[in-house]
Amino acid sequence: MRNATKQQQERWLIVYHIIVAILAVASSILAILLMINVKVGRAGQIAFQGLLIFFAIDYVIRFIFTKNRKWFLINNAFDLLGILPMHPAFSLFRLARIFRMVRTHHIFWKLGISGKWTRDLHRFTYDTGFIYLFTISVVIICLSALFFSMVEHQTLSESLWWAITTATTVGYGDDSPRTAWGKLIAAVLMIGGVGFIGLLTSTITDFFTDRTGQEDAQQQQKKQNEALTKQIKQLTREVSQLSKKVDKMNK
Repeated sequence: MRNATKQQQERWLIVYHIIVAILAVASSILAILLMINVKVGRAGQIAFQGLLIFFAIDYVIRFIFTKNRKWFLINNAFDLLGILPMHPAFSLFRLARIFRMVRTHHIFWKLGISGKWTRDLHRFTYDTGFIYLFTISVVIICLSALFFSMVEHQTLSESLWWAITTATTVGYGDDSPRTAWGKLIAAVLMIGGVGFIGLLTSTITDFFTDRTGQEDAQQQQKKQNEALTKQIKQLTREVSQLSKKVDKMNK
């Protein structure tokens, strides 16, 4: 009875993930169309807003019923970004639900294509702390953009552009704070955002540097093993020859 119930739950979970994956792709396509100024009509706008509401409700429900909310916030950082109504580009983060479906149901393993690259991806995302630094950096940028838009009376899209150029130290100068509160927000973003983005960049650099070093070490070890194997074969042949000579002398 328990096995039947468990199997039924797994089937419903698969159906749920497939539906969410389809909706994530649909919302991403709509977001891309909106970003390139393609007219999607009122129906498209309503569908886009409806998908935003769906993913927001889905996120809240999962957050309420999860057992470990701290881990949920970290593990579902992209889902949170996907429901931010600041810019259509944030909808692209919903595509992370597809990768979560693949990981949950071990699809790569079932297809026999799981291997070193999946382990490297997991190590890069979680073991290096990339996901945590990325989440904090994005949260700082988004909150700064939100407060900046309120005090400077600008749109969220313009404020988000300002926050990104400021945090990445690009600073095109096409937009700058004019009020005292705006300058204060900019100062906080410069200190906090730049610091975390610097850590994020160094984490990526360290990962690939360490990986290159490990590959070099593995190549060196492989060469040493090959040389040792040749020496062992040579010694084996010499021992065999000596053994034959000894046998001849005994005869």
